[in-house]
Amino acid sequence: MTRGSLPRTRICVFTGSSSGVRPDYTNAARALGTLLADRRIGLVYGGASVGLMATVANAVLQHGGHVTGVIPEALVARDVAHTGLSDLRVVASMHERKALMVEMSSAFIALPGGLGTLDELFEILTWAQLGFHQKPCGLLNVAGYYDHIVAFLAHAVEQQFVKDAHRSMLLIEDEAEALLARLDSYRASTAETWFRLSR
Repeated sequence: MTRGSLPRTRICVFTGSSSGVRPDYTNAARALGTLLADRRIGLVYGGASVGLMATVANAVLQHGGHVTGVIPEALVARDVAHTGLSDLRVVASMHERKALMVEMSSAFIALPGGLGTLDELFEILTWAQLGFHQKPCGLLNVAGYYDHIVAFLAHAVEQQFVKDAHRSMLLIEDEAEALLARLDSYRASTAETWFRLSR
């Protein structure tokens, strides 16, 4: 397979339309994009030309990789769509956007982001919990950005609102290479689904 051609493996990255206040976030997004391109892993993301979303996409493109953006019509109308992608899919709604991103991707990574990133991460993790898919979900905890989320999930397990097996479905690492290795070796168990654990 040559660079820029459609890869067999595609990872969906959820991240912010802002770059945040620390350069660590931009550096991590750029490093992840470079790593994906170097490993011939395609990027699927929200299709925007701003924030960390643009940073990771541009890094993939600059290193010869393939990027698919999925963006709703309402955001295209606001002129935030990235027009230099390998493939840009314009959809009618946010719900359609999520569904297509899930369909096209073999794994998911959340970089630092805001409410939209959290919404996307927890929805895809919930779908895994319910057994709607068996694709690995990763959290790249750049500079401790998600420390409070990680602590909250441990608290939710302690309070018996989240099963430990479901919490373990979220693979958490501080470095992109370590996270990609865990995504690659992940094997979902049918015993992990909510339906089985709730009986």
